[in-house]
Amino acid sequence: MSRTLSEADSKALLAGFGVPFAPEHLVTDADSAADAATRVGLPVAVKLCGEHIAHKTERGLVRLGLSDRAAVAAAAQELLDAARPGDEATGVLVAPMVSGSRELIAGVSHDEQFGPTVLVGIGGVLAEAVADVAIRLVPIIAVDAEEMLDQLSAQALLDEFRGEPAVDRTAMVDLLLALSTAAGSALDGSDERIVSIDLNPLIISKGRPIAVDALVEVASSSTPDNPGAAGPDGAYLAGQASEVSA
Repeated sequence: MSRTLSEADSKALLAGFGVPFAPEHLVTDADSAADAATRVGLPVAVKLCGEHIAHKTERGLVRLGLSDRAAVAAAAQELLDAARPGDEATGVLVAPMVSGSRELIAGVSHDEQFGPTVLVGIGGVLAEAVADVAIRLVPIIAVDAEEMLDQLSAQALLDEFRGEPAVDRTAMVDLLLALSTAAGSALDGSDERIVSIDLNPLIISKGRPIAVDALVEVASSSTPDNPGAAGPDGAYLAGQASEVSA
């Protein structure tokens, strides 16, 4: 059986592979949230965090653009009060607002026939309508990642855009390589392995990608229907993959 890590745990895990995130803090009370906002720099975003909270925006569990300590404390308390018993809430995440006019998506998913894949695409409100994505089987090398970026139709979004510098392709290649390495990796002290990753959105800030949200799905490597299960040599077992959204 698989489970989805909380946003905080997902980010902590992926940061170890080199995925770039803004500095943020997980806190458990309103006063600590205000202190955290001062440390990371106002304005901030505040989000309720828990292992069973996958759709925060739909439930109104996100507050954006909070510009003073009082607003942060009030928002944090509202979110903590809104937690449901089944959420397994661990606190609120306080992160600086990341600005940029371009959004990408990236992640790890599983093809039912071929196994784990890495994906990159154009994000934002038009992501589903445009469906401009590139996918490669894991593992990938730098040239694969570069080709994935070249494959995207909306190349103009990767160049200089609305006064912002071109996307740092080296940083994007490094991010995709990090996802490839993370795919199928085992959690420390556990028999669980990463089976899917969702980075949505990746905001391009000053040309560099920053993941502002992340969800990681893990499953026991001993589970028969685990799509990320690996054989004795660490290779994925072909044909045991189940589709997971990225």
